[in-house]
Amino acid sequence: MEADELVIRPGAPDPIYRQIVDQLRRLIAGKQLPTGERLPSVREVAERHAINPMTVSRAYVLLESEGLIQRLRGKGMVVATVSGLAATSDRLDQLDPHLREVARQSRELGLSDRAVLDRLKRLLEKNK
Repeated sequence: MEADELVIRPGAPDPIYRQIVDQLRRLIAGKQLPTGERLPSVREVAERHAINPMTVSRAYVLLESEGLIQRLRGKGMVVATVSGLAATSDRLDQLDPHLREVARQSRELGLSDRAVLDRLKRLLEKNK
């Protein structure tokens, strides 16, 4: 994994460390990041995204405490051996807060379910 593969949105309501944690959780749960995959260093991520290294470190410490990543001497941080995270229901559960927010906003905008689902389908196909 490269530092530029992380998507950091400084203006988003979620703190940057939380964006990093949530994104890496999803990538690990979806097996996009396999066991043993090296993560970019704190310095690499901080420099690439012009953020404070302590922010990246906080995210990594949280993921390490959850057992999702581990520190290997001489290699840095790597994806830990994780079992049970890849179940479809677990991965879908991680989307629920975001989908609830999309549902709320679509109602506020007066959009039909079909219009929202069609847009989501196009976005999913575009991002394969």
